[in-house]
Amino acid sequence: MSFSDSECSQAAEYKTLRMVSRDRLLYEMLQDSKVGGQRSSWKVLIMDKVTVKVMSHSCKMADITDQDVSLVEELFKRREPMPSMDVVYFIQPARENLVMLLSDMSGREPLYRKAYIYFSTPVPKDLVSHIKSDSSVMPRIGALREMNLEYFPIDTQAFTTDQENALYELFGGENTRKADACLNLMASRIASVFASLKEFPFVRYKKASKEGDDVSKNSRDLIPKKLAEAVWKHITTYKTSIPKFPTTETCELLIVDRSIDQIAPIIHEWTYDAMCHDLLELEGNKYVHEIPSKSGGEPEQKEVLLEDNDVLWVELRHAHIAEASERLSEKMTNFVSKNKAAQLQQRDGSELSTRDIQKMVQALPQYNEQMEKLSIHIAGKLNELIRELDLRDLGQLEQDLVFGDAGTKEVITYLRSNQDGSTENKLRLLMIYCCVSPEKFEGDKAGKLMQLAKLTEEDMQSVTNMKLIEAADSRKTSKGTFSLKFDSAKKTNAERKDRAGDEEEGWALSRFYPKLEELIEQLAKGGLPKDEYECMNSAGSSNESISGGGSKIPPTKPAQSTTAPHSMRSRRTAQWAKSRTSDDGYSSDSVLKTANTDYKKMGQRIFLFVIGGATRSELRVCHKLTTKFRREVVLGSTSLDDPPQYIKYDLDTADICEAEKPKLELLLAES
Repeated sequence: MSFSDSECSQAAEYKTLRMVSRDRLLYEMLQDSKVGGQRSSWKVLIMDKVTVKVMSHSCKMADITDQDVSLVEELFKRREPMPSMDVVYFIQPARENLVMLLSDMSGREPLYRKAYIYFSTPVPKDLVSHIKSDSSVMPRIGALREMNLEYFPIDTQAFTTDQENALYELFGGENTRKADACLNLMASRIASVFASLKEFPFVRYKKASKEGDDVSKNSRDLIPKKLAEAVWKHITTYKTSIPKFPTTETCELLIVDRSIDQIAPIIHEWTYDAMCHDLLELEGNKYVHEIPSKSGGEPEQKEVLLEDNDVLWVELRHAHIAEASERLSEKMTNFVSKNKAAQLQQRDGSELSTRDIQKMVQALPQYNEQMEKLSIHIAGKLNELIRELDLRDLGQLEQDLVFGDAGTKEVITYLRSNQDGSTENKLRLLMIYCCVSPEKFEGDKAGKLMQLAKLTEEDMQSVTNMKLIEAADSRKTSKGTFSLKFDSAKKTNAERKDRAGDEEEGWALSRFYPKLEELIEQLAKGGLPKDEYECMNSAGSSNESISGGGSKIPPTKPAQSTTAPHSMRSRRTAQWAKSRTSDDGYSSDSVLKTANTDYKKMGQRIFLFVIGGATRSELRVCHKLTTKFRREVVLGSTSLDDPPQYIKYDLDTADICEAEKPKLELLLAES
């Protein structure tokens, strides 16, 4: 089985991953079910627990109702018969789902008039035969197709496979059957990204450290290879099952695991987006914020959604928190100085003429709208928390440790002077110290640090668990190695080096960069070390053929800096985060449109998939390097983790149960 071509031609306009996902769900699935036959204009949409998450990550309820959907329901909930209406099923090809579907549509009195069935992934042949064997159901089926769409876009340039427990299942557990099931599901969902985009990737992966040795098939070091093999198997079947699927490579996919950089998930990242998710109590992207009451009474509670629909959020999310605060203040001042309602509000009421009042009334709607947009942003709240938790000193120590400018003396001094500090922050500091100087945690040294920090053995388990994620990489290469070496003393305490001469130098405490940035740059320039990264495609392919001559549109070389290197601690606005403002002092709605048109002349896409969770600093880097190389860099992972969530993994003893999120209720609540 195969899915039909999208109504909207992707060749005419470059579309991001989320845009493609939305268009396929709305036009290829919901709109396509309108074609032909005598049917009512309104229909029912039925989804299972997984596909409702897929839908909610790409579409709003308003988008769905625009396609003449009058009711959205869950497959396994009791439903009222609607024999005069058609139904669209968007479900996984699972046997229990099929049994429920056949129950709905069989017999003399089916629940719905005609069924349009769309499966999220390829359907096994035995299930297809099962459907065809029911003679009462077949005449009532208007469509039976595979969407090959089972991933979860979390950003215009990022997706997850929605496997929050993958780190435990692959690195901490001994259940090989569960680990294999985890990898197979992961591979299927990754492959569906390329099915949706109709992209045929070069599939590369981080090689096992001891390729020539007799490494166990269940070795953690082989996880990227096993995933790459499974993804490759799915993609090769698309060449024959999906119409117009490319027969030659059109993009690049690199698969790595969390061992490439264990500092990125735990260090304090000082951008607006990362700080919001690190310090505030968010439900996904939702934050309940107190704003002044319009009537002058008690503060009102307002739900803030930090998402792409908020143009100001898109503009500021990757900016340093200090820069975001400064720019919000400038926008507020600029707007107030140009809006008549704001100006006249500051004057004594007795001085206002009839004409002044008329101008105020005319400007009031814009004033209320823009003031509300600016007031929901919470940089001020973040700055309060930074001061309360004394994070500036901690952030400086963390980055000094990573770059070799601090060591044992500074760590001990900090712990002694912050005995009553946050347990989580002290634990994160020790985890970073362990990455930089693992030999300091040998024998009874770890116990002494634990006592000094006033941590429990349970707290310190997070430090011990880092060894389980570590790749057993003992090789030394000129390109450097990304894995931790707990079994050998390091010759230097610098875990990574300053990027001298980098164009995009930032504000204070913006010195840190995730190692994924170096990997993406190497991949874009065709410089991945061949002895560390293997390709699943033909043996004759090379790095150079992928990113050089293999690209239809070669990547643009970044401009060479003509200025001398500066300190990374200097206050300097990153070029990729510069604001675009309109005359009213507020971010123009053209920001998103301009960003969209910027994609039209892009080179081939680059996909990075991180097994075990990605970070917001890595997502930021993908946006940054998209601009730099003129190639859309898409980040994929099993989940997008924030530090409080990441450090709670107990890979030895965790008893993790997947909590079902009420995505359907959230989706319906929008209406």
